[in-house]
Amino acid sequence: MTNSTFPFHIIIETLKKTFYNDVPVVTKIAQYKRNNPFLVLVSTLLSLRTKDETTELVMNKLIKQARTPDAIIKIPINKLQKILYPVGFYRKKAIILKYVSHLLLRKYNGKVPDSLDELLTIKGVGRKTANLVITEAYHKPGICVDTHVHRISNRIGIVSTKNPHETEKELRNVLPRKYWRIYNRLFVKFGQTICKPISPMCNRCNLAYLCKRIGVTQHR
Repeated sequence: MTNSTFPFHIIIETLKKTFYNDVPVVTKIAQYKRNNPFLVLVSTLLSLRTKDETTELVMNKLIKQARTPDAIIKIPINKLQKILYPVGFYRKKAIILKYVSHLLLRKYNGKVPDSLDELLTIKGVGRKTANLVITEAYHKPGICVDTHVHRISNRIGIVSTKNPHETEKELRNVLPRKYWRIYNRLFVKFGQTICKPISPMCNRCNLAYLCKRIGVTQHR
């Protein structure tokens, strides 16, 4: 179930005034390391279940050692795990980076696919990661739905869904295409600072008058 009458232009313009220059780490990587979709993919994989500041710290270390799939492969696994610490599940993510790097070299000549469907065929790459890569690295339309996008879209009343996959599907039906790429970027910062999972700061929210506060039992 979706709300097709939601004034998206208001929410986007309001959030842009506050968060447009305060971007998530994956966006920073895309902006500062242009023409390197591999680093965007790597930062996205590392960011899963990890705070942005930790991902950024580790990416800064990793970039000094490796910027390509071939360079990742040449790093011994134990050393790579040490570089990735303290991101969440750093041992498992080191194995994933090795696997993805080998696959990219073997199947794609070292290049990251620019197709959502193709990216989803890579083990370890889910819809969130794939959408983020095509939007941030290749500037193609996609809707990346993480916990913030899923939670806030339901809380406000834009959609009524049970999981991120359903949320992505419904947003593709109602969200104007021109907002697809920026939607995640704005909602991530909004969710990290104002519209938090527990006790959101409604008293500081410029969108409170639009929000149905679905599922909110306590707020500030």
